[in-house]
Amino acid sequence: MPNVDDEPAPTRVTLTRDGPILIEGPVEVVLDDGRVVRSDRFVVAVCACRRSRKYPWCDTSHRRRGKSPAARRA
Repeated sequence: MPNVDDEPAPTRVTLTRDGPILIEGPVEVVLDDGRVVRSDRFVVAVCACRRSRKYPWCDTSHRRRGKSPAARRA
């Protein structure tokens, strides 16, 4: 039976409602064109809205997006 201390800790991914996907780093992201980008930060914010000028990294561009009236009521 393997020792629990020998098992690597799972990577934590946090989905946010109206913002980026937060991943405990360091992390490598494979883009749709096959390029690999890397961040060595301890928490990485990956853009989910594709508005970021630093895509795939979040630059908070999602904050400029206005909420729809239905979303404001929720």
